[in-house]
Amino acid sequence: MRRRKAKKIAVLPDPKFNEILVTKFVNNIMLQGKKGTAFNIFYDAIEKVSTKTNEDGLEIWRKALENVTPAVEVRSRRVGGATFQIPTPIRDERKSSMAMKWLIGYARSRNEKSMADKLAGEIIAASKGEGAAYKKKEDVHRMADANKAFAHFRV
Repeated sequence: MRRRKAKKIAVLPDPKFNEILVTKFVNNIMLQGKKGTAFNIFYDAIEKVSTKTNEDGLEIWRKALENVTPAVEVRSRRVGGATFQIPTPIRDERKSSMAMKWLIGYARSRNEKSMADKLAGEIIAASKGEGAAYKKKEDVHRMADANKAFAHFRV
């Protein structure tokens, strides 16, 4: 057990939209400390989303993030020599973190030219309830539903 809780580092809102969630998303996009490049990728992707859909890009991004956010996950737990997959609810911070990581991860594995194009495509797909990130959320929920019988092992 740890002695005290880890301190939460305050995240500053982004300069364009003045949102903390955007900065957290950009921090997940960022590779090798290139935050400026990550911001450019995100802003380009939002711009491309708004031109493709003729709606507000940020709102579509929020909807996509909401569609990809899981509610429950399965956790392994040993009970009497057997390992069970136990469905457990997820903390709010972890929910958003998982959604962001899935959205960015599956955007990286898409077959478009630039990262901004890939991210825009995945955001549009997720906002419509399609795409690999949305499928991942559905798979996680399906796994939790299949193992509902072991929910009583939850601690």
